[in-house]
Amino acid sequence: MKKIATGNKAVAEAVKQVIPGVVAAYPITPQTEIVEQIAEFVSSGELKSKYIAVESEHSAMAACIGASITGTRTFTATSSHGLLYMHEMTNWAAGARLPIVMANVNRSLGPGWNIWAEHTDALQERDTGWLQVYVSSVQEAYDATLMAFRIAEHNNVLLPVMVNLDGFTLSHIMQPLETVNLGDFIPPLHLAHAIDVTKPTAYGGLTGPDQQFRFRWDIERSMRDSVKVIEETETEFNKRFGRKYGFTEDYCCEDAEVVIVSMGTLGKEAEVAVDLLRKEGIKAGSMRLRWFRPFPKLDLEGKQVVVIDRDYSFGRGGILATEIMAQTREAVFSVIAGIGGQEVTYDDIADFVRNRRIGEEFWFGVSDRV
Repeated sequence: MKKIATGNKAVAEAVKQVIPGVVAAYPITPQTEIVEQIAEFVSSGELKSKYIAVESEHSAMAACIGASITGTRTFTATSSHGLLYMHEMTNWAAGARLPIVMANVNRSLGPGWNIWAEHTDALQERDTGWLQVYVSSVQEAYDATLMAFRIAEHNNVLLPVMVNLDGFTLSHIMQPLETVNLGDFIPPLHLAHAIDVTKPTAYGGLTGPDQQFRFRWDIERSMRDSVKVIEETETEFNKRFGRKYGFTEDYCCEDAEVVIVSMGTLGKEAEVAVDLLRKEGIKAGSMRLRWFRPFPKLDLEGKQVVVIDRDYSFGRGGILATEIMAQTREAVFSVIAGIGGQEVTYDDIADFVRNRRIGEEFWFGVSDRV
C-alpha cells in the first residue's frame, strides 16, 4: 500500500505489522508521535499488543526487559534525555541478551534546551552492546524497523537493536511510504533462555571474576555474528520486497577521488553536493553509513575522506571520524556540522569538499569558513 507518512508514523506502521506482545511507552519530543500512533492502533483494535504507559523512560526499558525475558517480542521508542535516562537498563538489556527493538529519534542534549537533531544521544550508547542503524528517509525508517526485529531475534544475535532517525528533519517530514505484506518474513520469537515460572531458576545473579568476562565476550561474539545476519536479512528483504540496503549507501564512489562520509539525513544532502561537485570536475562521492554497530569495514583506500559528524566526543573529536581513522589509519578532514539542528545545505557540504584540509578538524559556524 502506498501512502504519505512522517518518519515517526512509518516506524509505528512497521510495529503494527510485526505485532509485538508488549509496547512500553513514555512520551518525549520529537519521538512522541511514534508511541501516540501505536496507542491509537491498540485502542482501535488494529494492533493486538499490551500497551504499558509507564512513568519514565527508565521504566519503559525496564518493562521491555521484564516482558522480553519471558520470550515476548517487545518495542519502545525514545529520544535524547529519555535515552540517557534508560542508560542503566540499556546495558542490562544487552547483557541479558534480549532482542528488544527501540526507535530513537535523534535529538540534541541539554543544556541549552534543544529539541533538534544531533547524533550524540545514540552515540553515547555505542558501547552498551546494542546494534545501531541510522536511516535517511521515511521508507527506510519503516523498512529498517521491520528488519530490526528479524535481526535482533536471530539465534546468532539475540541483542537489542536501535533504529535511529533524525529529529524533525525525518521524524516529522512527509514522504511517500510503501508498506508491504510481511508474510513470514519475521519468524516467531523463540528465546532459548526465557524464564519459565513452572521451572524457577536464578537469572542475572552475582557473577564472579572467573565468569564475567565470558559474558562480555559472548556479546562481542554475537555482535560479530550479526554482520552475516544483517547481510542475509537485507538480501532477503530485497528479494521479497524489492528494496536494497547495505551497511553503507554509496553514491558515485567507484571512481571518486574524495568521499563524503556521513550518517542520517545529511547523507542525502551530500548526494546533491556530489552532483554539484561533479559538474565542476571534482570527482566526489558520498558514503552514507547506515550501520554504526557493528561498525562495517569501509572501502576508502586511496581516497581523500571528508567526514561530517553530527556529534562530538569532547577532548577527542567527531565520533564517526574517530572510528574511521581507527580503522583505516588514514587522516581525514573532520567536519563538525548539524549540531542541535544547525542547518547544513548541499552548498555547505560542497564547500567542505572544495576547501578540504586533510588531517584537520573544522567546526562549521565556529571556525573560519573553509
